[in-house]
Amino acid sequence: MNGAVRLPARRHRGGARRLAAVLVLLAVLAAACAGRNVQLDFDGPEQGALLNGEAVETLAFQVHAEAEGQPGVFDDLVVLLDGEDVTAHADVNGPTLAFTPGELPDGARTVTIGRVSDREGEPVALVHEWSFEVDATPPEVELTAPEGAVVAGEELTVAGVTKPGATVEVAGASGVAGEDGTFEVVVDRAPDGQLTLTATDLAGNETLHEASLIAVPSRVAVEPVRTVHVSFCAWATPSLRDPILELVADGTITAVQLDLKDETGKIGHDTDIELADRVGANRPDCRVDLPAAVAELHDLGVAVIGRIVAFADPVLAGWAWEHGERDWVIQTAAGEKFVGKYAGFSNFAHPEVVEYNIAVAEEAAAAGVDHILWDYVRKPDGPVEQFTFVGLEGSPEDSIVEFVRLADERLAPYRVEHGASLYGVSADRPTEVSQDVPALAEHLDYVAPMIYPSHWGPGEYDVANPLQQPYDMVAATLEVWQEATDGTRARVLPWLEDSNWPVRLGFPDRARYVREQIQATYDAGIDEWMLWDSSVRYTTEALDG
Repeated sequence: MNGAVRLPARRHRGGARRLAAVLVLLAVLAAACAGRNVQLDFDGPEQGALLNGEAVETLAFQVHAEAEGQPGVFDDLVVLLDGEDVTAHADVNGPTLAFTPGELPDGARTVTIGRVSDREGEPVALVHEWSFEVDATPPEVELTAPEGAVVAGEELTVAGVTKPGATVEVAGASGVAGEDGTFEVVVDRAPDGQLTLTATDLAGNETLHEASLIAVPSRVAVEPVRTVHVSFCAWATPSLRDPILELVADGTITAVQLDLKDETGKIGHDTDIELADRVGANRPDCRVDLPAAVAELHDLGVAVIGRIVAFADPVLAGWAWEHGERDWVIQTAAGEKFVGKYAGFSNFAHPEVVEYNIAVAEEAAAAGVDHILWDYVRKPDGPVEQFTFVGLEGSPEDSIVEFVRLADERLAPYRVEHGASLYGVSADRPTEVSQDVPALAEHLDYVAPMIYPSHWGPGEYDVANPLQQPYDMVAATLEVWQEATDGTRARVLPWLEDSNWPVRLGFPDRARYVREQIQATYDAGIDEWMLWDSSVRYTTEALDG
């Protein structure tokens, strides 16, 4: 083999005198070896090989001499790593000289076997050289898709960024990252709960990347939304549930509003939320199989709207007060538990209360509920001076907006519709129950004002007798609400009244009362509505046509 390399200073051989003596000796030995005509063979990586971390761990370079048993065969050889003398780290075992470098930095590397000349100052003659590249760094993986919830069992696109040229495998499917490192893999069926991805770069380094996956049943999107309130006890009672399903079957309603946590503070379905179990909210008088209810309604092509009564919560407030967590509870100005007409109101300014309610929403969204609809996202009605909100920063209105903003952020990955039932007066009287409608509307898909005509006093919005003028009252109220939400994210989806209460107060015909409200809604340019009856008995004849 031709060629020569310069031998760097060999610190392990001492000064110039010693080197001269050694060179003389080497010259003698070299002559002896040359006389024997020893044949050398070389083992190591292929020229230009790309070595990963595992290969580097076992990497070895060997020189074999055919003249076994002859002493001094390798004495005139040197080993260089990237031009640096590493002969001292080579081992001789019989007819074999071996060099194992151990860890090597990434990049182009060379290992050279050279022969020392018998003349001082002459370069080392090149005997053999290996050129190779080390890439021992596993590929990093950054996922850019999926974002948010996925539908379990349906086709899923997994995308992200890793090393250029790396092969990415997910659930039996694979793809190769481009020159910019981006990749996209289409999986036939989305896994449920855990996404496992393997990235293998060109050198063979492998990275196992795992990510939690929010897998939900198929969403049902409906337009327009027309729905009725259903308590969980009503859904669990065939005599009340069956008429609701008839409204679904004939196309009268496109969604079912199903309570998740109601005014009693109870959760109407099995929940894994530890706090719910601890405070006693997980023991309702009636229980709904929520996944089964969602599946049944989805099969019928209607959406499920999950209503959560947030802060009017006698279960949570009662438990917290009795167990020394009194900051969780809205108090009177004197620091006593506030009751009023609510039996207990939890504190929207306390992080534990906020987290509890959002956990209820997330669990329902993961179970397939299509909308989360908040209720009682407010303070109790009455002058703010009569209450104490421990931990409150800013105004109660600001705190309520912050809750809705945080809920919207946390629910975004689930891709649910997000709404809130709001007091009818809040559009132009935000401090009444601390509901700043324009600010709330920036974090909601819709606001659902409760604009029941029987709840308004004479002269409101220039309507002389709201009870006897349901059309006029709804029309006037919606005008105010549309103005309050103009230019915001939220649309207006009103709660209308279908109950015996107006009849008891003197309106002669319940069906006409409901029809007039619906017609006023349509005439306001809104083709959606929600109907409320606490007894869950709706006036079918009012909805015909």
